[in-house]
Amino acid sequence: MSRIGKKPVNLPKGVTVTIDEENKAVVKGPKGELQFTFNKDMKFEILEDEVVITRPSESKKDRTMHGTTRAILNNLVTGVNEGFEKRLEIIGVGYRAQLRGKQLTLQLGKSHPEEVVIPEGLEVEVPKNTQIIIKGTDKQLVGEFAANIRSLRSPEPYKGKGIRYVGERVRRKEGKTAK
Repeated sequence: MSRIGKKPVNLPKGVTVTIDEENKAVVKGPKGELQFTFNKDMKFEILEDEVVITRPSESKKDRTMHGTTRAILNNLVTGVNEGFEKRLEIIGVGYRAQLRGKQLTLQLGKSHPEEVVIPEGLEVEVPKNTQIIIKGTDKQLVGEFAANIRSLRSPEPYKGKGIRYVGERVRRKEGKTAK
């Protein structure tokens, strides 16, 4: 039995889950509403304050989908209740970020500034010109947008310049040595 899949998904107060016959889940909470269509084989049982997921058989496909389905549903519930957040920091001389409406302008040592449009459903804050905070209810969207911003100038191993997640450790290399 899947260790993750057999755990029930707890529903906090104010969060409702409805699942129709095509396994399309609609999760509503104080921060918004999220939808996801799950594998048709999985069975959902909605109780008062939790959702229990069962699988039809012990095949490898069903076992893998069991844990994945539970994790996705748990992320939907967490997203509409608390939300998700990713923090990025910019390191480098002259590297900075600026927020202009629904656009994030990044100066990353290139000849031109990078203009990034903020997708719907996400909220971006720039408390300092070297910090970016991305917030949203959809965990995948928050993570993907943060990864896209990081990929514009990944941290390099010699001086550590670039965009990195807060708390990320960049393995540094030693430069050339003169003889």
